[in-house]
Amino acid sequence: MADNQKKSINAKSIINTLVLAIVAGLAIGVGGCTFLTLKPDNNLLGTFMFTAGLCTICFHGLNLFTGKMGYVVNEKPAYILDLVIIWIGNFIGTYLMAECVLHTRVAGSFDVAKAMCETKMNDSYSSLFILGIFCGFLMFVAVDGYKSTKNAVILFMCVAAFIFCGFEHCIADMFYFSIARAWNVEALVRIIIITFGNVLGGVLIPLARKLNPNKAA
Repeated sequence: MADNQKKSINAKSIINTLVLAIVAGLAIGVGGCTFLTLKPDNNLLGTFMFTAGLCTICFHGLNLFTGKMGYVVNEKPAYILDLVIIWIGNFIGTYLMAECVLHTRVAGSFDVAKAMCETKMNDSYSSLFILGIFCGFLMFVAVDGYKSTKNAVILFMCVAAFIFCGFEHCIADMFYFSIARAWNVEALVRIIIITFGNVLGGVLIPLARKLNPNKAA
């Protein structure tokens, strides 16, 4: 009886984690749509408005892979499974968002995504990995900073920084590849490389904290 109850709890936990991740993927898709719509004429405004997705995630406690990965340093090994589930859920959410929008009258507004995906496909693996590191670093600063201060300004600043610098965000890129309908095996390989870059960047500050438990300035 206890084993069945434990399995039921674990299954419910997995489903909850997945659903919150799917909704987070949808939120990133909303931010991506806003960015792509404004990008041709107003890149500055589009960059800041992309943060609508991250604000939604942080305000409502949704599961975003790039917002959760940095904490793997302080969690039990089972947390890695949560991250995998969240990554998959984010993928599903961004794909669903893209497919929905592509069946609306505004689909033509996102042709710019095709050019963005071509740039990523023509980039080197090492470049994507390094750009992923810096994005992961900024995403941890954004999410952990908001968690500590409840000040949304840090979200806007970090998102603007990674977009202006051209850093690679694996979940946002999932949306761009989906809305450009540019998926193939090579695209998936590149997303995975960016993901590992994001993870490495995301754990830098948590690892530094372990070296400096007093968190001195």
